[in-house]
Amino acid sequence: MSFKTKLFSKIENTIRSLDVENISLERKTTLQPIVDFIQNKTTNDQQIRLNFICTHNSRRSHLSQIWAQTAAYYYNIKNVTCYSGGTESTALFPAVATTLMQIGFQIKTICVGNNPIYAINYSENELPIIGFSKTYDDDFNPKSEFAAVLTCSQADGGCPFIAGAEKRIIVTYQDPKVFDHTPQQQDQYKERSLQIATEMCYVFSQIKS
Repeated sequence: MSFKTKLFSKIENTIRSLDVENISLERKTTLQPIVDFIQNKTTNDQQIRLNFICTHNSRRSHLSQIWAQTAAYYYNIKNVTCYSGGTESTALFPAVATTLMQIGFQIKTICVGNNPIYAINYSENELPIIGFSKTYDDDFNPKSEFAAVLTCSQADGGCPFIAGAEKRIIVTYQDPKVFDHTPQQQDQYKERSLQIATEMCYVFSQIKS
């Protein structure tokens, strides 16, 4: 069930087209710890902090952060702030921004350089998500009372312990990086973005407020 929001219409249309119900049982089991974490916080009227972590904080962790924040807004789940980080910082890969813009996100570059900073908007009335590559323990990210969601196996293996995390959850995604600079790049980034969107929408659709 969705609620009346002011998402940009193209994003809302994308969400409405997602096949949330047909996620496999195995994958739903993988996602359940995120549902449980959010539900517990919602029930107790507490802040919900999700930090999505990947090796380079350049692709999957950003897509997860952005779609989780958007899904929380779409399903009217309050007190949610989503973050992302890596075991090292690099830069947000340009194809990620391009893919999101094609879906309807409004993205403005607010700082250029080796690690550009982007303002990523999903609604005209909400603060933008600030997107740039950083380590998971960067000052921009929470120090305690958050769930660490590992989106790649390398980060899972490289971060056996994450200081301050209440919960460590493994939800890995295939890296679209392997298709960089190939004719399949655009389609593969779109496919991964929509997979993450579908799963984040499933997660927030399960929350009882």
